[in-house]
Amino acid sequence: MSEAYIVGAVRTPVGRRNGGLAEAHPADLGAHVLGELMRRTGADPAAVEDVIFGCVDTIGPQAGDVARTCWLAAGLPEHVPGVTVDRQCGSSQQALHFAAQAVLSGTADLVVAGGVQNMSMVPIGSAMLAGRPLGHETPFAGSTGWAKRYGAQEVSQFTGAERIAARWGISREAMERYAYESHRRALHAIDAGYFRRETTPYDGLTTDEGPRRDTTIERMAALKPLTEGGRLTAALAAQISDGAAALLVASPRAVRDHGLTPRARVHHLSARGADPIMMLSAPIPATAHALAVTGLSIGDFDAVEINEAFAPVVLAWIEETGADPARVNPNGGAIALGHPLGATGAVLAVKLLHELERTAGRYGLLTMCEGGGQANVTVIERLGPDIPAAG
Repeated sequence: MSEAYIVGAVRTPVGRRNGGLAEAHPADLGAHVLGELMRRTGADPAAVEDVIFGCVDTIGPQAGDVARTCWLAAGLPEHVPGVTVDRQCGSSQQALHFAAQAVLSGTADLVVAGGVQNMSMVPIGSAMLAGRPLGHETPFAGSTGWAKRYGAQEVSQFTGAERIAARWGISREAMERYAYESHRRALHAIDAGYFRRETTPYDGLTTDEGPRRDTTIERMAALKPLTEGGRLTAALAAQISDGAAALLVASPRAVRDHGLTPRARVHHLSARGADPIMMLSAPIPATAHALAVTGLSIGDFDAVEINEAFAPVVLAWIEETGADPARVNPNGGAIALGHPLGATGAVLAVKLLHELERTAGRYGLLTMCEGGGQANVTVIERLGPDIPAAG
């Protein structure tokens, strides 16, 4: 079997809702990172065999196979096709998996993976509400098969997060301490310039907009819960955001033929499903599966990116895996930096690679909860003079 190398990775700064990227057409956001990816790697765009992008709520300006639209909007060769993937929040992480699988199988040598999302322009849930009357906000309404299996239980990320907090006994105070730390780490990373190498400015936006310098635990404690009697508040959830990211995945032959530099090896990729009502707990069994398959232990990872959809998702995962909290989202997560849905998996992959390079770490793990009670897990291995590519 071949190797799949990451040879390039770049993202836009993540814009907050109605912020610096709010008026950017999704095709132009995606085009921006695609053009920059080609420029930075020096790869011949004509040699790219497919462009695989994640996106959620693919209606309006995100409709019509936005992966293809982004590539063409970048002025890149028309003969290169594109396809858009929807695995909910894990869409662009799955795009990376599909790209790596194409290379690993030997059916492609050079594939782009990434994602784009403008949540300011296309509000969350727009695709679910399209053509549906109020009161039918979920795609499950009216399905006799679903009702027979799961009954009338509410299917909501908010209730799922509340159930996780209750099941693992995670207090609101513990979640607020975690959320505050996410902002602190993100601001430290921004001030220290950790994200400069991985980002490409867009229309004057040069840095992530989400982290709040005035956030305090006391302010968080004063917020009302999202649901009556619940523990979760807006401060404990990922921010609605806009952004795009792209990675270039290459085979050893493409590396040789195009003079590319392998920066990381895709060491493992998998996805697992779990309870769709709990919904957000799937990263726990998905990680256990990945560790069993690879033979790695949680202590082998120098950095972990697990999407901060809600604070209890990460805290329950840490408790179950025994991961070192200092290595988990070391530069903050979506509570501070935002969660542009279909782009987040690629954004986190870009962050993970650059953090391994910055710290000379070897193994990194990426996982996130996804709609339908699913989770992807990606393990990458940094390459360099101390860890050479195979062959």
